[in-house]
Amino acid sequence: MTTTKFLLEESKIPKAWYNINADMPVPPQPVLHPGTKEPVTPDFLSVLFPMSLIMQEISPDRWIEIPEPVREIYKLWRPTPLIRAVRLEKALDTPAHIYFKYEGVSPVGSHKPNTAVPQAFYNKEAGTKALTTETGAGQWGSALAMACNFFGLDLEIYMVKVSYHQKPYRRIIMQSYGSQVYASPTDRTNYGRALLEKDPNNPGSLGIAISEAVEVAATSGGAKKYSLGSVLGHVLMHQTVIGIEALEQFAMADEYPDIVIGCAGGGSNFAGFTYPFLHQNFTNGMKTRVIAAEPASCPSLTRGKYTFDYGDTAMMAPIVKMHTLGHSFVPPSIHAGGLRYHGMAPSVSALVDHGDVEARAVQQTATFEAALQFARAEGIFPAPESSHAIRVAIDEALKCKESGEKKVIAFNLSGHGHFDMTAYESYLQGDLQDYDYPQAAIEAAMTELPQVAF
Repeated sequence: MTTTKFLLEESKIPKAWYNINADMPVPPQPVLHPGTKEPVTPDFLSVLFPMSLIMQEISPDRWIEIPEPVREIYKLWRPTPLIRAVRLEKALDTPAHIYFKYEGVSPVGSHKPNTAVPQAFYNKEAGTKALTTETGAGQWGSALAMACNFFGLDLEIYMVKVSYHQKPYRRIIMQSYGSQVYASPTDRTNYGRALLEKDPNNPGSLGIAISEAVEVAATSGGAKKYSLGSVLGHVLMHQTVIGIEALEQFAMADEYPDIVIGCAGGGSNFAGFTYPFLHQNFTNGMKTRVIAAEPASCPSLTRGKYTFDYGDTAMMAPIVKMHTLGHSFVPPSIHAGGLRYHGMAPSVSALVDHGDVEARAVQQTATFEAALQFARAEGIFPAPESSHAIRVAIDEALKCKESGEKKVIAFNLSGHGHFDMTAYESYLQGDLQDYDYPQAAIEAAMTELPQVAF
């Protein structure tokens, strides 16, 4: 009988996160103050984040120790399984071996607690009483709500309005953990009120929700800090427990991936899975191809510009160099697959620009087609976000079928889709449409980029 699940004992939960700062092939770009457009100071960032996370953001150390209280909570679901998708291989009639790392076994069904727990821990340690955050599809909000519940922190969540209505069960999870959830844009912030005055039916965006959460934290007089679920370096670093475990599990399987794939919205699950493999490429001469899969309707990596832009729509968050569609980007309401952010993590952007990571955009209907093909073969309903990676994995496996090559393909199944049934229903009813984000809209947004000297 073929072994299909590769499981690690709890004692194998990583003791340190991998920090790609130590191995980046290009020098880091400065993070700029949104007002002065000069490099930010720790004092500015400390309005939003505890100093421990700020220091992780700039640390040159390759390994950052995971605090024991965080590892104890990780034990609720970690290590997660590495699974060989033999039934999908047979359905595709491919010589490729397909593996997936399954993060949907976490209590909230996604990879997001890998960083939510340490962020809550470090804030509690620093004396923070309450956090603010944004969420799109609700994966991040659910994870941070759970983590704040564990550490006795209050939490305000600004959820993108279109997702707030499309995905009520994730909202209910957040509320059940004790968090306050608001459909963004709201009338609770100056920025939200200004947007609603212009358009009462504004569907919201991740950039808008970030702006509201940042405004609430920044104007709280220190009573509240802000927590982000993707994009920033410390967030991506916390996620590397995924890839660190996977390396050990591939050794158990006596194989090593030729291709690793992750879906990419802000970059956290993608980096968490692939950065440890990039570490092997950079330091041990491995040649694994690394592919970031994104939606054609929100194509920051494949069609956005690599330049300095604001991290949010209201131009309150720091300015970073990244692939961006422009901070004014609002995703189309018909887009049901998540991954809605206007930009991308600076480190992921730099690696794509340098040629270490490939970026690929996939259409919405092809993504859901792949999701159902995977579900019917493997029995797991994947989150729409994760299904972008499944689409690319299937495409690569079909290339192997054509060429006769036996490649090892691995992707991160970053979460299950149990709370995404309205998106699946729309697909099954034929209501989803493919959508290429208009080039004219990208070009118009590029005229609003900040003018910086770097």
